Amino acid sequence: MAETTSINPQNGFCPQTRTYHSLRPAVPLPPPSQPLSIFQYALSLLHSSSSALSTTPFLIEAATARHLTYSAFLRHVSSLSASLKPLLSQNDVAFILSPPSLHIPVLYFSLLSLGAVVSPSSPLSSPSDLSHQISLSRPAIIFATADSTNKLPQIDVPIIILDSPLFLSMLQCESASHSSLVAAAVVDQSAAAAILYSSGTTGRVKGVVLTHRNLIALVAGMYHNKLGEDEVESAPHPVSILTVPLFHVFGFFMLIRAAALGESVVLMERFDFVKMLEAVERYKVTYMPVTPPLVVAMAKSDLVDGFDVSSLQALGCGGAPLGKEVSERFRQKFPHVEILQGYGLTESTGGATRTMGPDEAKRHGSAGRLSENMEAKIVDPETGEALAPTQRGELWLRGPSIMKGYAGDDAATAAALDSQGWLRTGDLCYFDQDGFLFIVDRLKELIKYKAYQVPPAELEHLLQSIPEIADAAVVPYPDEEAGEIPMAYVVRKAGSNVSAAEIMDYIGKQVAPYKKIRRLAFIDSIPKSPAGKILRRDLQRHALSKL
Repeated sequence: MAETTSINPQNGFCPQTRTYHSLRPAVPLPPPSQPLSIFQYALSLLHSSSSALSTTPFLIEAATARHLTYSAFLRHVSSLSASLKPLLSQNDVAFILSPPSLHIPVLYFSLLSLGAVVSPSSPLSSPSDLSHQISLSRPAIIFATADSTNKLPQIDVPIIILDSPLFLSMLQCESASHSSLVAAAVVDQSAAAAILYSSGTTGRVKGVVLTHRNLIALVAGMYHNKLGEDEVESAPHPVSILTVPLFHVFGFFMLIRAAALGESVVLMERFDFVKMLEAVERYKVTYMPVTPPLVVAMAKSDLVDGFDVSSLQALGCGGAPLGKEVSERFRQKFPHVEILQGYGLTESTGGATRTMGPDEAKRHGSAGRLSENMEAKIVDPETGEALAPTQRGELWLRGPSIMKGYAGDDAATAAALDSQGWLRTGDLCYFDQDGFLFIVDRLKELIKYKAYQVPPAELEHLLQSIPEIADAAVVPYPDEEAGEIPMAYVVRKAGSNVSAAEIMDYIGKQVAPYKKIRRLAFIDSIPKSPAGKILRRDLQRHALSKL
């Protein structure tokens, strides 16, 4: 007889398969064989959810109040697509290096409509970071601002300057018509839509390949769950402000989500706390995707009291766990604002679990329940056994938003994805009896600085290249504002008197600002296992004992 399976309706756990299932209603997705780009899918949802495209602002520049209505945005996309079509073939990668502006969403959507692959990088990336990313993604074209081109490696690829008259003319192409939007490229859902950069356990940045299907699955879940929340006709028009960068998976999918739902998005070229508060007041922002340090700042800063932030209804908090004390302090100050926490990785298109509604938001410390169409396992890292609720192990995820793989790195792809489609997250977690996920620790040795991933191995390699240093290790050190900061333990060579300030200054010039070493201690020797692996836990305990 075939074994029957039963899923616990309280937590989604199936004891026969040892798999957790989403408790959310399943969301219908288009058949995988149907050609459909995320651009076409988002456009179909937009037309069904918003009739006032000519008057509804989609993009608003916080500093200048310049804006694009949905109609103007789509005209720009159509025009740019007509201009770029002769320069690009389907599946060509477009590398993008720019701070946020009204042009970037137009560029993203134009490239997606053509079936090209969007690959944005942080403007703060160092030249060596950019060289590595470009070697992974192998772009056919590069878009950059005039002041960032000097960081790019010398390669034989056309570069279009985003703040040049040429690019501005591409947005006003006379040969483009609105009808060309309908004739967007025929794109397989399994085709790559984006390559976003994320650090792995090896300390080298990886290019995460996300497909159109990945993005469709994520947006579909948010769209269908949003329908139930919009029953109150008097609710204000949703306005979000993107405090997270557009090159980061969080900002990337929040932008696409907003477009699909017909919402307005306020963009800031550079994050500034006071300017953010001004924008919330000025544009009546209702929703902000944030990282925990921003929640801390809002809960603690007296500056907030000088602004009218009464329009805020919810914060979507991700990137790192949010502490119970911070949550409670925030709720005391802003009782009308919900904090909705979530968990995801670049490798899961930014989504995996989230809280929904006020009752789930009260689960302090939890990253929420499994998202729609998502499955999970908690696997013992030593035995490989799949574990039941309340037991701790590595979180594995499977679902339609899980990445295709890593660009140009088959070995890393094989290490992260098994033959059945399970993604090993490297995070130590457990589900409670009600199906809420709790992140305990990271099996990966990454430091989360303000939601940026900082690989210790990369910093250790740089430290060990300094002649006066005999050995070094880097560990996370708790910090209320940043979550964690990189702390270095350094063994000086005999006779050397190099100072902590000199070392930190040297490293600071080699890396992006978020990777800087912000604390350093000298030590006689780095504790290691018999196999030579750094015993980071010992160093972390040492650091905490001095706290």
